[in-house]
Amino acid sequence: MTATQSNNVAPNAAEYGGDEISALVLDPGYSVVRGGFAGEDVPKSVVPSFYAILPSGDERKYVYGENAIHTPLPNIEIGNPVSKDGFVEDWDAATNLWEYAITSRLTNTKASNPMTNGLNEKTDELKQEMEGVEMQERPLEENPLLMTETGWNAGKGREKPIEIALENWGAPAFWLARSGVLSAFSAGKASALVVDIGASSTSITPVHDGIMLKKGTIRSPLAGNYISDQLRLIFSTSQPPIPLTPHYLITSKTPVDAGAPSQATYRSFPPGTDPHNSFRALQEERVLTEFKESVVAVWSPGRLGGHNQQGGTNLDLARTQAARPFEMPDGYNQMFGVERYRAVESLFDVKMALSDASHPAPSTNQTLPALIQHSLSQVDVDIRPHLLANIVVVGGSSLIYGLNERLKQELEALYPGPRVRIFSPGNVVERKFSSWIGGSILASLGTFHQMWISKKEYDEHGPGIVEKRCK
Repeated sequence: MTATQSNNVAPNAAEYGGDEISALVLDPGYSVVRGGFAGEDVPKSVVPSFYAILPSGDERKYVYGENAIHTPLPNIEIGNPVSKDGFVEDWDAATNLWEYAITSRLTNTKASNPMTNGLNEKTDELKQEMEGVEMQERPLEENPLLMTETGWNAGKGREKPIEIALENWGAPAFWLARSGVLSAFSAGKASALVVDIGASSTSITPVHDGIMLKKGTIRSPLAGNYISDQLRLIFSTSQPPIPLTPHYLITSKTPVDAGAPSQATYRSFPPGTDPHNSFRALQEERVLTEFKESVVAVWSPGRLGGHNQQGGTNLDLARTQAARPFEMPDGYNQMFGVERYRAVESLFDVKMALSDASHPAPSTNQTLPALIQHSLSQVDVDIRPHLLANIVVVGGSSLIYGLNERLKQELEALYPGPRVRIFSPGNVVERKFSSWIGGSILASLGTFHQMWISKKEYDEHGPGIVEKRCK
């Protein structure tokens, strides 16, 4: 393939794997890594982005997968190769994590080295054959790989994935796609304003005719983990404080009345073997996730800190609404009333945010309505009404009850003229895995085969070809 070849000319079948071979789609995020075959409805492999770090003599052992990160082994630590801003900080750990997501569920696990598996003598013939065996072990030799990236990813963060896919894993072809564009595709739209509320960040991505408008792409840390921090502050400032004890510290518990102190037997560890604080934080997050799914809701109509049509405050009105019960792992339980609205209110109104020394109050321009307003101000005025009529809300944290209705009210107040329409999948799987589903749709299209970056092109142009081809 020559340097001047057009994207419209399809490479021959051998260069990208051929029509009969399914491409793989890998969608790494801060919370989970999703992987699966193009053309399927849901990812077969959903692996936590967190991994366990275990002391092993003088070295540290890295273990991946759901079971590894939730077992309270001695001195266990928890790591994550991705920063809260969505950038990969540890490429070695990221490569191993992504490879685990692929090989554990999607392709055959690597064959063990015949020189070290105890079944063969260490002969010279085996040594000579090892180079060929290593080539056979690469996990993606038959499958092109489409990988997703954040809208603000740049530089090395774009070039490193193609190096990993084509050099380490032996993939015949590669493509890098923006997650916001894929979320729009998953909703069946070529043009949309994608609002993605994930674990570590919320992003707004304007998409026009299948192209991300980079100038209007904006993000904020007010997302799922921020709501968890608000809940921690609500629990710690309650009178009396509400305990947040994760499951692994409880050996038994006795039922108690609502609001009464818990009566539980707590687990103890031998001196010097306690799991690291990072392990406890992850286990606390599991409890908070359950709380968010079953209790937390968004207040509407109006703002929680505002006044209603009867002249009273919405806070007083919220106190009269039916409360929701929740039981902590240690047996403590109570009814949660206004607190269930308070935790998420600052996504719309920063005046209602709780803060302390380690959790500073957010700024007004980080709220959802302000983010959307700023994003739209950066795009051509002619396409703003079309984007407002095609708002796609996705991400696991967008599943909080009442969020879409409140967002629609806020945007209609900001833009009384144009029609505001919000599209959001009712199916939980489609909402959480929207960018993967968009990638699955894209990579399975017959017309997409001409887009792949082949191994031959990569060898000619190097990793910089991603910047030229994957806009």
